Amino acid sequence: MWRTNEDPRVGQAGNPDRGAARADRTRRAQHPGDRFGDTPTVSIPSRLRPIAHVYDAAYAGVPNWDIGRPQRAFVRSLEAGLVRSPVLDVGCGTGELSLFLARHGHEVLGIDLSPLAIRQATEKARWRRIAAQFLVWDALDLSGLRERGFTFRTVVDSAMFHIFSDAERDRFVAGLADVIPSGGLYCVLGDARRDERSAYGISPRELRQRFGRAGGWEIIFAFETIFERQWSRNPAFFVGVRRR
Repeated sequence: MWRTNEDPRVGQAGNPDRGAARADRTRRAQHPGDRFGDTPTVSIPSRLRPIAHVYDAAYAGVPNWDIGRPQRAFVRSLEAGLVRSPVLDVGCGTGELSLFLARHGHEVLGIDLSPLAIRQATEKARWRRIAAQFLVWDALDLSGLRERGFTFRTVVDSAMFHIFSDAERDRFVAGLADVIPSGGLYCVLGDARRDERSAYGISPRELRQRFGRAGGWEIIFAFETIFERQWSRNPAFFVGVRRR
């Protein structure tokens, strides 16, 4: 079960209602099991990487990777029974994967660097009446989530890890160990790496080596698939890594 000791701000980024926030803190203290209200929540961390503005610009339109539904690999993972609550969706964008999993009964938190993407995800959840929560949060700061009391049995990653630099990948893997307990699962989908000298993309070999160096992980599946975009389909890998 995940929870937070610090209440996220309600409503649009940068315009919190302080009185409402105080009332919400009181309500949550009195009813700690009531994590999902009628309005999904948005939290703004103190610092965001400058690239957040780049993604805000992308989400001002409809980016090529936002196809309006979850990628097929994650639909199949749900059908196979691999997803267990609570679930963290890292780099959730406008929330289609989070909303899909929540609609199927899972307790889901989606995080993204882009305040605009999170605002759009929050609005989708409200209009569809789906109980998913969304936070503006840097996935390279998963330890910060752990400090606030969050842990997750499943972490899903639809094309976030594959854009990280080498150093960022190591930092992210270290953060996963902070929020995934023994037996938990990290599922990642990303463009297939075409050149092992390139930082972009993923391969089972790279993930096996990287998580092997970190210790305490095992690859339980890895297969070739497709990452769909609005105007293209790219070869991809879908990989599951279990915490020992």
